[in-house]
Amino acid sequence: MTHSTKAIYKWLIQDSVRVGNTSSSSEQRSQLYTEADHLSTFPQIEAIDYHTTHTISSIRVTPYPAGHVLGAAMFLIEIAGLKILFTGDYSRENDRHLIPAEVPRGVKVDVLITESTFGISSHIPRLEREAALMKSITGILNRGGRALLPVFALGRAQELLLILDEYWAKHPEYQKIPIYYASSLARKCMVVYQTYISAMNDNIKRIFRERMAQAEASGSQERAGPWDFRFIRSLKNLDRFDDVGGCVMLASPGMMQSGVSRELLERWAPDQRNGVVITGYSVEGTMARSIMQEPESITAIMTNRTVGGGQQRGKAPGRDGEQAQVTIQRRCTVQEFSFAAHVDGVENQEFIKEVNAPVVILVHGEKHNMTRLKSKLLSLNAQKPMNQKTKVFSPANCEELYIPIRMDKTAKVMVTRKTWSKKRSVPERKQKKKQTRLSATQSSFRMISSCR
Repeated sequence: MTHSTKAIYKWLIQDSVRVGNTSSSSEQRSQLYTEADHLSTFPQIEAIDYHTTHTISSIRVTPYPAGHVLGAAMFLIEIAGLKILFTGDYSRENDRHLIPAEVPRGVKVDVLITESTFGISSHIPRLEREAALMKSITGILNRGGRALLPVFALGRAQELLLILDEYWAKHPEYQKIPIYYASSLARKCMVVYQTYISAMNDNIKRIFRERMAQAEASGSQERAGPWDFRFIRSLKNLDRFDDVGGCVMLASPGMMQSGVSRELLERWAPDQRNGVVITGYSVEGTMARSIMQEPESITAIMTNRTVGGGQQRGKAPGRDGEQAQVTIQRRCTVQEFSFAAHVDGVENQEFIKEVNAPVVILVHGEKHNMTRLKSKLLSLNAQKPMNQKTKVFSPANCEELYIPIRMDKTAKVMVTRKTWSKKRSVPERKQKKKQTRLSATQSSFRMISSCR
C-alpha cells in the first residue's frame, strides 16, 4: 500500500471493527476479523510509491493514483506477461485536494477490472453541484434550522470541509453560525492530511505556500496549513454539544445506520426547520437511501426516549412482553447532491475506452447499475471490427470467471551434438550440424503455434 494509506490503515480497521460490533443488524454484526487479527498484519505491510514496480513471487505490481481518497491506488499486475489493471474505487474528478486517477501510459492492458458504482448515470458539473449544495445549506440556516450532512470519515468529509470553509470565508454573514465535524476517525486522519501535503494536488500545495508566506510575513507562530480551518471545529463528543440554534454538522457514518449521524437524525427529524443533505453514495437498504424517499416516519434505534415510565432505547413494550419499535415523525427536509468519490458513467466509459483492454470485468456495483453499464459497453462493440470487440463480464459475488487469453510466447531451443561418427567425412559432419540447427528452429515455431 502507499505511504499515506499505511498512515491511516490502523485507524480505518479499528473503526471498521468498532462499527461492525455496534451495527443495528445482527446480520451486519458478523465479525470478519478482530482488532487483534488486524494488528498482526501491520508488520507485513510494505509501503510503496506511485509509478514504482515491485516483484513479488514473479508477479510484478505497479501502483497508480486512483483519486477517491488520499493514498488510494489502482494496481497494474503482470503475471507471466499478462497485464491486469485493477482500478478499485477511483475518481477522475479535479476536486480541491486529490490527484485524479490516471491511465497507465505505454502499457498494453489485457484485462481491466473496474468499478460500476454509478452505472451509466452522470454527475451534474462540479461548480453547479457546489452552488446547489451551498444554497441548500444556507436555506436551512436562514429558516433557523440545523443542517446535517452524513459523511464518510475519509475522503468526502475533507473535501466538503474545504468547500464550507472557503464559502464561510467569502460570506461574513454566516461566520457566526458554527460548522462542526463529528467523527473521531476524521479527526485522527486530519493529522495524516496535514503531513502528506506533497501527495495532494496543486490546489492544496498552492494554499499551503500562500498561508505559510502569510504566517511568515505576520510573524505568526500558529499553524497555517490548508487543513487548519478558520470556521470549522471538531466535535469530540455529543454530550458536550450545545444543541441550540442553527449549525452545520458533518457527522459519520455516511449511511446513518448507527453512530453520531443516526443519533442527530433522530433528534432533528421532527423539526421542519432542520434539513438532511445527502452528499455521498447510499447503499440500498440503509437509512441514507431510505431517507431520500422522504418517509413519514423513521425507526428510532439511537435516541433514548421515555416510554411507559421507563427509559427505552428505540423500543417500547408491546403485547406479551414483546418489544415494539418506536418511530419518529420526519418533518425535516431531505436533499441529495452527489459528491461521491466515484467515477460517473461518462467518466468510466471514457476511461475504459482509453485503456482499451480486450477484456473488461465490472465489479463494485448494484446489479441494476452494473447491467446497464455492461449493456452500454457491449453496444459500443457494433462500431468495432470483429477482432477488436471487447468482452465484458459482470460476475456476481463469489462467481469464478474463466477468460481465454491469446498470448504469443517464444521459446528458444538450443541443440548441441557433442559426439560424431569417425566414419563421416568433414563435409558430412558440417551438413549434419546444419540440419540439427534447422530442426531446432522448426521446433521453436511449433511451440509458438501451440501457445496461441
